[in-house]
Amino acid sequence: MKKLFFFVLSCLISTAVFAQMTVSGTISDANNMLLAGVNVVEKGTSNGVISNLDGSYSISVSENAVLILSYVGFETQEVPVNGQPTLNVTMTEGFLLDAVQLVGSRNAKRTVTDTPVAIDIIDVQNVATQAGKIEINELLQYAAPSFNANKQSGSDGADHIDPASLRGLGPDQTLVLINGKRRHQSSLVNIFGTRGRGNTGTDLNAIPVSAIKRIEILRDGAAAQYGSDAIAGVINIVLKDDTDEVTGFVNYGVYSTDADVDTSAFSEDDYGVWNTDGYRLQTDADGNVLGSDQNFDGGSIKAGLNYGVKLGDKGGFVNFTSEFLKKNKTLRPAFDFRKGFGEASIESFNFMGNMSYPISEHTEIYAFGGRNYRDTDAYAFTRNGGARVIPSIYPNGYTPRITSNIIDNAISFGVKTELGNEWKADISNTWGKNLFHYYIKGTLNASLGATSPTDFDAGGHTLSQNTFNVDFSKYFEDIASGLNFAFGAEYRTERFTIFAGEPGSYGTFDIDGIIITNPATQTQPIDPISGDPRPGGSQGFPGYSPANEVDRSRSNVSLYADAEIDLSDAFLLSGAARYENYSDFGSTLNGKLATRLKATDNINVRASLSTGFRAPSLAQIYYNLRFTNFVGGEALESVLSANNSPVTKAFGIGPLNEETAINAGLGVTGKFGGFTATVDGYYISVKDRIVLTGNFDASTLIPGVEAAQFFANGVDTETVGLDVVLSYQTALGNGNFNAALVGNVNDMNITNILNGSLDEQTFFGERDKAFLLASAPQSKFGLNLIYSISKWNFALSETRFSEIELLDFQVYEDPADYGGFDNLIAAATDTYGAKFVTDLTVGYQLSEALKLSVGSNNLFNVYPDQQDDWTEAGGYWDSVQMGFGGAYYFGRLDFNF
Repeated sequence: MKKLFFFVLSCLISTAVFAQMTVSGTISDANNMLLAGVNVVEKGTSNGVISNLDGSYSISVSENAVLILSYVGFETQEVPVNGQPTLNVTMTEGFLLDAVQLVGSRNAKRTVTDTPVAIDIIDVQNVATQAGKIEINELLQYAAPSFNANKQSGSDGADHIDPASLRGLGPDQTLVLINGKRRHQSSLVNIFGTRGRGNTGTDLNAIPVSAIKRIEILRDGAAAQYGSDAIAGVINIVLKDDTDEVTGFVNYGVYSTDADVDTSAFSEDDYGVWNTDGYRLQTDADGNVLGSDQNFDGGSIKAGLNYGVKLGDKGGFVNFTSEFLKKNKTLRPAFDFRKGFGEASIESFNFMGNMSYPISEHTEIYAFGGRNYRDTDAYAFTRNGGARVIPSIYPNGYTPRITSNIIDNAISFGVKTELGNEWKADISNTWGKNLFHYYIKGTLNASLGATSPTDFDAGGHTLSQNTFNVDFSKYFEDIASGLNFAFGAEYRTERFTIFAGEPGSYGTFDIDGIIITNPATQTQPIDPISGDPRPGGSQGFPGYSPANEVDRSRSNVSLYADAEIDLSDAFLLSGAARYENYSDFGSTLNGKLATRLKATDNINVRASLSTGFRAPSLAQIYYNLRFTNFVGGEALESVLSANNSPVTKAFGIGPLNEETAINAGLGVTGKFGGFTATVDGYYISVKDRIVLTGNFDASTLIPGVEAAQFFANGVDTETVGLDVVLSYQTALGNGNFNAALVGNVNDMNITNILNGSLDEQTFFGERDKAFLLASAPQSKFGLNLIYSISKWNFALSETRFSEIELLDFQVYEDPADYGGFDNLIAAATDTYGAKFVTDLTVGYQLSEALKLSVGSNNLFNVYPDQQDDWTEAGGYWDSVQMGFGGAYYFGRLDFNF
């Protein structure tokens, strides 16, 4: 396979079509200083070069071509060739918008290597056209050094919204902004076996890729600048502002089902052969029906369209984006109790708009927002027999499907104006809401027997957020070598609700088909074969009942000040402070100091120190679930108890407090012509991290409750790591070569378990610790190579994912059967060795308006190491950073006109 790949690559390069003439010259600034590293691209193509150390360049183009020249700190210029073999260009000083930071520094005069903290800029359009990644989480997983996201399976709501994180911290410890304004979080709290268990987070995949101009990732604590959730850093998504151009794409791809597994140890009675040859679950029918074998599955089609128009003649614009995605399920080798192991299907539609309109010389109004609708479908665990199966409905058992409608709506609007004496003001309001509504299909309520429906409305939850901001800033040129000062205020309200489903989704019914309210007088149906009571509720996911319903709100107000001063041309110092007061838990004050020293013209040293916090989310405070069993005429409940519940208080768990953090960073950056390097070390200490505990025996404390779990400030962690980003651009032959190495080394330690008098293994045991640490893998390194020549471009990516360890369900066995607790832990440890994943894309510019790309993600079909039948998700492996879908092949057509 590898020999074939290199043969095809060499053939493609050799067939490249060369242009008609060569244009050469030098590039300089207004002072006749020669400029190295200037991007020179033939307009409408991917053909480009980088100017050399002496400012010279040479490029092969057509006679009527237009050259686009861009360079950090200078205005982008378009220069017609008009058949001229020599073109010397003088660049005009200015600030290239794509290199200006909105996040991490409120000073507009900063670039990536110039900032006092670590920042990534990701040109989404370039990344998207050179890779087959169809979601933002996938793009960032391979483009940003310490970003990690996992596709889940068998994890209820987490199958539909991927938990993602920075620097190994929780999904809710990274703040997400759109155009610098706070984005609302998802209403989902991750409950079952998943990364980010017990956390909420922002659903990045609800934002259309086609609407994004660039993504800025601040890899540093920023709570003192931006408020709660910014312990790990900030992700700022900048929307497109293009006008007078239609751009779009159509992408189609499929996964290979050729998983290299050994079924010999699990083939008896067809126990461990599901979704291998001859045993594929039929996805178009319910009831464990065998389907035909398939060489490919998970087929996806995604299409996007973006268009902008000018508003007036003073720079106003409105830009619109729509995207459609339809992705089928994948199925991978699994065991009899988990026939539907694989990724969920998705059908979604996205719309987003972005506008700005100057109403005077010094004032503009702006607005942006959008709507995302997703219909998702994922398999739960299989019911093969017993009291949960009604043979007249499902003779062969069934695998319930957890489906959901997920809707995100958001709108921001505001006004920017220049006040007297060069002060600038920005007044804005941002509203967003997430709705997560469950529908359980291919299921039944066993207590209803043969009359049970097979799909149920199971209820759901919502989270809405409204944020009002007033920000002021001014740049003082005459103080030292320049001072930027900003201050402002924010008022935010949040509302979290849980709404009930239909009675059949949560109720247990008696032999007369009446919901049981008095188990002493009502008789629960009995399975005639096993003799066990037939359980109530929709199998796969029990619906929310009226007892679960929640409608809670809170507000907070914050004040901040932020200053950044160039004490000299070489020495920069910045500081920030932020005060916040929450209506439900009190106030907090945080600060940050950062500095940057120009060691030479090309090398900077930077450092930062800050405190941070994260307020407990409303979902973590008020989320609750109830599972009811009827035993001997008594209703016994297993509960996930809300933080304000008497059940939680009975275990000595007090109100949730904010998580607190200390961040420190030290880094060095360098730029030498076409070579750029940033190396940043970090230390993060987080106290009182909120976790979801295990199930405690509550029978002696609370009448009618046999087991309880809850959210608690449960652990302290310390993380030490290193981020590396190296990039190089140069002319190579008649083409342009780009190389980038992105890497992260991370070491997280759990320093304290805050279990008080409760049993530690139940409160936060070895298995919980393993899940937390697996969210912070020891390392990830990616090498990305791109070569463009004439109308061709070739992109090759090699990513190494480090080894991780998880503890499977075997950990709940009796230690005596294994010769002690340590032996049990060793037996329950699943080790996933380090893996290399190769991606390849080949693109060809069919015309000025059309580009065709074909390629593969995970070209060599690499899978995680195979495990036994104790895995969390019931498949041959668990969800790990590299994914578990195998090779993905795609074709993509990009267009513009």
